[in-house]
Amino acid sequence: MTIRRTAILTFAFLIVAATVVNVQAQRRDYMTETEIELIRDAQEIDLRIMVLTTAVERRFVVLNNQTPPKENEKWGPLPKGSRRDLIMDIQKIIQKAVDDIDDVAARNMESKIFPKAIWKLADSCTAYGPKFKTLLDSVTEDKERGSILSSLDVCSQVAEAATKVPREPVKEDKRRRNRTIEDSAGIRMRTEINSDFTD
Repeated sequence: MTIRRTAILTFAFLIVAATVVNVQAQRRDYMTETEIELIRDAQEIDLRIMVLTTAVERRFVVLNNQTPPKENEKWGPLPKGSRRDLIMDIQKIIQKAVDDIDDVAARNMESKIFPKAIWKLADSCTAYGPKFKTLLDSVTEDKERGSILSSLDVCSQVAEAATKVPREPVKEDKRRRNRTIEDSAGIRMRTEINSDFTD
């Protein structure tokens, strides 16, 4: 069994093992209308994961009463809702990210952007850990606690699955590379000139 296939099976397990949201609860869109449009436009999985992870971060901003960044027309207003709503929104968004990656893997597991998408989600999940634990310290409702713990569990398994997929090497910035070449050439030229004067 290949490493990539093992990671895919792990993601498939996450879908089956995910906490089922109570269907009797009042239905609520867990993403804003603008975010939904951005998801529709993001056809490539790596771009889609970027949108989803940003959507999660926006809810952490609201939950933590952080100073919101300047509103961007691209993203629209920050999400609204009760503390429980936002916590459950985060759980659903993370699960959607896992589902979307699994869907791409089922159709084209050799996709070149597949590892990039997995690692983007894994890195984000690692960053969410401390934020979830901070929320746990002030949680008062069992549903909130259950949702946070479920999200932490999924994030942990995503991070573990990512270790089975080679991380895409960071592409070198061509401009930086050209500057480095120019600097190196300049140093060599100055060295040769100085050498001529000292001989």
